[in-house]
Amino acid sequence: MTPPHTWPLPATSSIARLQQLTGLSLLGWTVGLAVWGAESPDGTLAWALVPLLLHPGVLAMQFVLAYGLNWQQGLNAFSVPGMVRAWWGEVAASLMRFGWQQPWRWRVHPDGLVPAHAVHSGDPVRPGQSSRQPTQSAHPGGRRGVLLVHGFMCNRGLWSDWYAPLAEQGSPVIAVNLEPMLGSIDDYVATLDEAVTRLTAATGLPPLVVAHSMGGLAVRAWMRAVPGADARVFHVVTLGTPHHGTWLARWGHGTNARQMRYRSPWIQALAAAEPAGRYRLFTCWHTCGDNIVFPLGTAVLHGAKVLYLPHVGHVALAGHPEVLAHTLALLRN
Repeated sequence: MTPPHTWPLPATSSIARLQQLTGLSLLGWTVGLAVWGAESPDGTLAWALVPLLLHPGVLAMQFVLAYGLNWQQGLNAFSVPGMVRAWWGEVAASLMRFGWQQPWRWRVHPDGLVPAHAVHSGDPVRPGQSSRQPTQSAHPGGRRGVLLVHGFMCNRGLWSDWYAPLAEQGSPVIAVNLEPMLGSIDDYVATLDEAVTRLTAATGLPPLVVAHSMGGLAVRAWMRAVPGADARVFHVVTLGTPHHGTWLARWGHGTNARQMRYRSPWIQALAAAEPAGRYRLFTCWHTCGDNIVFPLGTAVLHGAKVLYLPHVGHVALAGHPEVLAHTLALLRN
């Protein structure tokens, strides 16, 4: 029987399987080139660097595109050294998320009110497993819950760094997986509605919603589809969400990628269906160093509270200390 302070996790993750396959393939390619370089008279061990340089190389191209487009539009709130720092930080953050936390550890942290020591140890509370009780009651009632919503080509492993701080203050958590990974953003409405319902039933309070990238659009799509949604959430914090679309999505595959194209028909229809005043429920974090969501300003909703970080990459934004600290402060209000 599942402990009363946890909820069942998703059974599978298409993104985890894809990223596992990609990571193992790159590892095999690297080893193969290293062996060939060492044994072939025409080879060199330097060939083994080729697969290792693909990831930082692709990120560098994204930063160059973002820099160029922002500059072309007269948006000059950045510097070349700052963009280089953002690129290097994004290399580290994305390697951790896409190479380790999302493919291999996305099920480590359970949903629910998790004892802080279990989160720090990296071990989930499993059915039948005894554990020391957290400082708050094991029943999460009275503590506002947090719904964590990942973005495009991600899963709940994106939020691995958030569990310990949330557990320490006794906040119940649900981190969803949005499936199908290349489906319509409207397909995620039922998943979000179930998570909001569970958190509200457990705590008696509407949850705080934190959404990264496409996840913010999924939350807005849920609010459009569900009557009375404004009263069912305490606040919505979006991190690098392409509220007006993103220029980079022109090369994306899948229905959700096409929906996120800059000023796409889906984006415009979503905005047209939203009531006046809804955006007062939102806080929008954005950054001039965003290598995925650009041009600068597309991650901002008019009427929302806007918070800005200079020279932070797209994935790194989801784990930035200022973002986490601000979110924890919201929960204490």
